[in-house]
Amino acid sequence: MTVTDEAAAILRSLGVESVGAMRSVSPIDGSVIGSVVEASVADVDAACAAAQAAFLAWRTVPAPRRGELVRLLGEELRAAKEPLARLVTLEAGKIVSEGLGEVQEMIDICDFAVGLSRQLYGLVIASERPEHRMIEQWHPLGPVAVISAFNFPVAVWAWNAALALVCGDPVIWKPSEKTPLVAAAVMALMERALVRFGDAPAGLVQVLQGGREIGAALADDPRIALVSATGSTRMGRELGPKVAARFGRSLLELGGNNAMIVAPSADMALVERAVLFSAAGTAGQRCTSLRRLIVHEDVAEALIARLRALFAKIPVGDPRAADTLVGPLIDRGAYDAMQRACPTTERVEAVAGGYYVRPAIIEVEAQAGIVLQETFAPILYVLRYATLEQAIALNNDVAQGLSSSIFTNDLREAEQFLSAAGSDCGIANVNIGPSGAEIGGAFGGEKETGGGRESGSDSWRAYMRRSTNTINYGSQLPLAQGVKFDLDLC
Repeated sequence: MTVTDEAAAILRSLGVESVGAMRSVSPIDGSVIGSVVEASVADVDAACAAAQAAFLAWRTVPAPRRGELVRLLGEELRAAKEPLARLVTLEAGKIVSEGLGEVQEMIDICDFAVGLSRQLYGLVIASERPEHRMIEQWHPLGPVAVISAFNFPVAVWAWNAALALVCGDPVIWKPSEKTPLVAAAVMALMERALVRFGDAPAGLVQVLQGGREIGAALADDPRIALVSATGSTRMGRELGPKVAARFGRSLLELGGNNAMIVAPSADMALVERAVLFSAAGTAGQRCTSLRRLIVHEDVAEALIARLRALFAKIPVGDPRAADTLVGPLIDRGAYDAMQRACPTTERVEAVAGGYYVRPAIIEVEAQAGIVLQETFAPILYVLRYATLEQAIALNNDVAQGLSSSIFTNDLREAEQFLSAAGSDCGIANVNIGPSGAEIGGAFGGEKETGGGRESGSDSWRAYMRRSTNTINYGSQLPLAQGVKFDLDLC
């Protein structure tokens, strides 16, 4: 079956019509596999108005009831896991197991959010005044715009939408223009959940397909309380000031230039497996992909030789094939970017019309130039170090600060890497690679990565507003800090 025919069959099974002028091109073979209706800037205004109206109703629905909608979404995702994952493979080029893993991530965050709907805890705070009580409450924030990227075309939406919905916020989704069909499929599943839920307000969950002008309009609209955007640092530099200018909130997940330190005591069998997935998985197109390998000089020669041999053996090809581990780059632009960074890029003739490449290893003497930039492709730069302090300095000496890891069996080295004087990234791992985060932890990074946090832990607070309340249950009115303001009221 051709890629186009397979996509058409999946869309029919999910109840999605392929209509409209905005075409989807599969990276597998460059064929057009469907189309969607493209939104206009005028549609943004209507969507924001509908979301604001939905917010006024949804914020008063008890949080556990809001969680029921997310539970139903999780059920729909479970039922459609195989075809939705297959569509991710066809449209984003991920291998089969990664497509399935992405949909499983959506299911997992739904489960997490359902439990969270009964745990939106505030605090009881000790008051310095007698017969007074202080509490902290969390209230729904308002409509949330989610701008997602092609590399995780559905999971990132789920991270945001599941939390936003249980927190009391409507959601408007602007998916990547490179992966519109999976977004349409998810919205079809969302509609099924909404019908089963029964009484959700109109405009609670919407999608606007289109280019950067749609994202810019959402960023400018004062009715959007939070813009959660995943993409390049360049995109964040443009979008962040737009939202800040109107005192809106931004949750930015931007560039990564992730490193792994390999110490002399490291278990090299673990290192090899971690490097292979972190550097080559998803064709190097994860924000957490391994870009820089920082290896101790005592073990560098043997490890580099071994990795070169392993990289040469990685099966590159049609991501639908069971034995493929690396599928295509998303498009010609990604291929050109890899060639600029690595002129010796080896193109693999796998499927005509697609851009397939052999993952590359490049040894560098110093961390400078192109090494400091994020190239969204399977390029691994290798540097050597003599002391742990040098390695940590190399890890930190880039503008991005998303993910990092160290492989060591030395407890002191591991703890130093995780300490305040260690990795400056939002994610720091020991004896696992920098790529492949679980939904239970907060995901995000520092510096030019944007500072946002999504998914687990207390990331839900980004989707709510805090209210500090003081209750006086006595008959006196003492002031804080011992202030006196007495007047004879007789």
